[in-house]
Amino acid sequence: MRSFILLLCGLLFSALCFAQGNVHGTVKDSTGKAVPFATVSLKNKVSNTIVTYTVTDTKGAYNLTRPSGQSPDSLLVEVRSMGYKSQSKSITGTAPVDFVLKASVNQLQAVVIKSSRPVLRVNGDTLSYKVAEFSNPQDRTIGDVIKKLPGITVASDGTISYNNKPISTVYIGGDNLLDDKYSIATNTIPQGVVDKVQLIQNDQPIKALQNKVMSDDVALNLDIKKGAKLQVVGQESIGAGLPGNYDAELNAMMFKDKYKAINYLNGNNIGYDLTQDLRSHNYNDYMQRIDNNVPATVLSLGSVNTPALAEERYLFNQAGILNLNNLVNLKNGVHLKVNAYYLHDAQKQDYSQRTTIFLPGDTVHYRETQHSQYRPDIFHAEFTTNVNRDKYYLNDALLMDANRSAWNSALNTNGNMVGQNFRDNAFSFSNEFNLIKSLKSSYVIQAYSYFSRTTEPEHRAIQPNFNDSLFNHGIPYSQLIQDVNVPTWYTNNYFSFKIPGNVVTQSFRAGFSVQSQSLASNLNVVQNNNSVNLESDSAINHLNWMKKKAYAEFAYDIPGDKLKANLTLPLIFQQINYSDTTYALNKSLTRLYFNPQFRMKYQVGMENYLNLAYSYRNQVGTIEDIYQGAILTDYRSLYANSPDLTLQQSQQAGAGFNYRKALTLFFFSVNAVYSHISANNIASSVITNNIQERVILPYPNSTDSWALSGSVSKYSFALRTTFSGGIQWQSNRSVQIQNDVLLPFNTVTETLSFGADTKVSDQVNFSYKATGIQVDSHSAVEASAFHVDQLQQQASVYYNPTDELQFKLAGEHYFTRQQGNPDLKYFFADASAKFKIKRWKTDFELSAVNFLNVKTYNALYLSANTLIANSYTLPGRIVLLKAMFNL
Repeated sequence: MRSFILLLCGLLFSALCFAQGNVHGTVKDSTGKAVPFATVSLKNKVSNTIVTYTVTDTKGAYNLTRPSGQSPDSLLVEVRSMGYKSQSKSITGTAPVDFVLKASVNQLQAVVIKSSRPVLRVNGDTLSYKVAEFSNPQDRTIGDVIKKLPGITVASDGTISYNNKPISTVYIGGDNLLDDKYSIATNTIPQGVVDKVQLIQNDQPIKALQNKVMSDDVALNLDIKKGAKLQVVGQESIGAGLPGNYDAELNAMMFKDKYKAINYLNGNNIGYDLTQDLRSHNYNDYMQRIDNNVPATVLSLGSVNTPALAEERYLFNQAGILNLNNLVNLKNGVHLKVNAYYLHDAQKQDYSQRTTIFLPGDTVHYRETQHSQYRPDIFHAEFTTNVNRDKYYLNDALLMDANRSAWNSALNTNGNMVGQNFRDNAFSFSNEFNLIKSLKSSYVIQAYSYFSRTTEPEHRAIQPNFNDSLFNHGIPYSQLIQDVNVPTWYTNNYFSFKIPGNVVTQSFRAGFSVQSQSLASNLNVVQNNNSVNLESDSAINHLNWMKKKAYAEFAYDIPGDKLKANLTLPLIFQQINYSDTTYALNKSLTRLYFNPQFRMKYQVGMENYLNLAYSYRNQVGTIEDIYQGAILTDYRSLYANSPDLTLQQSQQAGAGFNYRKALTLFFFSVNAVYSHISANNIASSVITNNIQERVILPYPNSTDSWALSGSVSKYSFALRTTFSGGIQWQSNRSVQIQNDVLLPFNTVTETLSFGADTKVSDQVNFSYKATGIQVDSHSAVEASAFHVDQLQQQASVYYNPTDELQFKLAGEHYFTRQQGNPDLKYFFADASAKFKIKRWKTDFELSAVNFLNVKTYNALYLSANTLIANSYTLPGRIVLLKAMFNL
């Protein structure tokens, strides 16, 4: 009887527990913070009806009472909260049901600042800047507005950075029309057609890899206004002025969802370099992806430093370009794209240069005055097919480049006249194929193939009797001719396999690459009787090179919301064979290398994150490091090398912290980078008053560099001003052998910058930027200790008394101080007036650039134990009347 009663009580107790129970847990976001006031619902799995619900408390905790008579297996818990993706989970016994919510891409976690304050919206990894809130009436293109956005900086070459990190590309309405040549967009698209500039962090454009591998890229997207998508957009202009100047542009743009285009024809002789728009801002990333060392141009007319001025201050040009960029969106995520341009220019430059090289027991001086002309003809065409779907990605890019350039120079060096002619005809084509497919098992496979062909015949002739004691045994001659060409075939192919997991994605990649090159050169002397002979038996090269590489790579990715990390472990088997029968050279090198790298991005708060990176890399020299025959690279530099390959080991470690406060428009970042490079050889130079000769010696050496930097940007609502600042400290330690003496060098560069862009009122805008640079250089040569101070200031005032009338006044100040030399001070001033006729959709602008007519600019440049003083001839005052039409 007692047993029966105990059994009955047990059954009743079990039934009671089945009839009613509690479901509890916590709700947090991806950073671990509690999510209060989230709606937690208990739902029937079959009918999807809500059985009961509650909200989380301030600690993110919840507690639900399960109704009697319902099995836990028939119920699920669902959590919803504004700004997060909804989640649901089944009930497992009495265990807590905890949730970690991810930010929703469909909901706006937005901060809308009312009144006249700028609008900044935060949506997950995307920041949206309202263009109308940051633009001024004088802003012509979207690039003018981007320069003023808090947290964003634009370098002098057009490179855009967010919180000190360069962006990967600029999308237009979500489409990648231009790859990394995004200056075409920023310098062409009218700011009035762009609704928002969206900054995308952790951008992963390949849909099949999203949430599977780490990406810390930053991209911009230009969100086009709806009205601008329905019509052709264009800004046409034509201008003429004194002395004999012109500037004209015809462009047509389309930003439909199915078709996007930026096509223009441009020409000018006012100093605007049209190649600025053609710069590949992430060229190094592209070269790392294809893993190919493209031979650099070997010859030149002689090195001259570029003035630290805006290019239009010093450039004499007559340039024209036709640039075509068109993208068509077909069905099912298929994109066809054509990017092509042809550029012709005729540039000239007049400069004088005084070079002082401090050596142990001696000081070498070079004095040069040169008038040079440069005529490039550049053609580029790229045809791209792209398919980008959730589980399938294909990209095939066919490129062709042809560059025919000619230089002519009249040079006076140390009192000797030297005439030079240089022809450079570069041609290349390549194809890059990339296929990625996500299988039903969620595994991802990838097939990649790249091949290229490059050739660049170079021909330079130096006119009669230059340094005949060295090149022709003291006998007068007619010409000294140097020819060089390094034709190259290259291919890189691999297959990869990725296994995505709940936390970690594992990847395996295996492939091979082959590089085939030959370096042919000869230095010939044309005698006065027109006979031709080699300058010497060692002035010729017929070097053949073959590099074969097989590699296997393991990689581990954590693509989480709070922690993103990548560890890559490549193992490389490399074999190099090279030979030159002229010098009985026949060598090979076989090595096995391990080049690990690690990257991590850890989100320490909703808007703040920490970056860490480390890489170790083994590098082998190129064909241009081992030629034994002498090459006269410029009129006073004669180079030859050791037959032994350069072997380098480089290590780099970096850390950074990025902070953002969207509510107050406050951004700052700090970064530190250390790099160490060791090599098995060193360059040794013999420097005289006539020529520099360089050879490579088997002497171990190393270089070390530190770089510390910080940047800050803050928008002041009270002052309607964007303030920005930056600081950088860099130290480089290296060694050189000059005139048989081993010299250690240490160069320290410190840079400090400040900027402000303000709306004084609705009619008046003001901007100011200052950059201070301090350079210290020390070596074992006492006389070569230098200290150079530079200050650059830029200011501009815009005044718009009416909607139809605009005035601008701008100035630039440059100051340089170096002990033992007079201070250098220069001031440039520009002014313009613009009148709008809205009925005609036309603007008339009268501008005066450099109206103070500064025609000479002097500058100092410091490198190791070399001090260079340059003097440049400038175009002077340019007055231009321009008419601009809007389509």
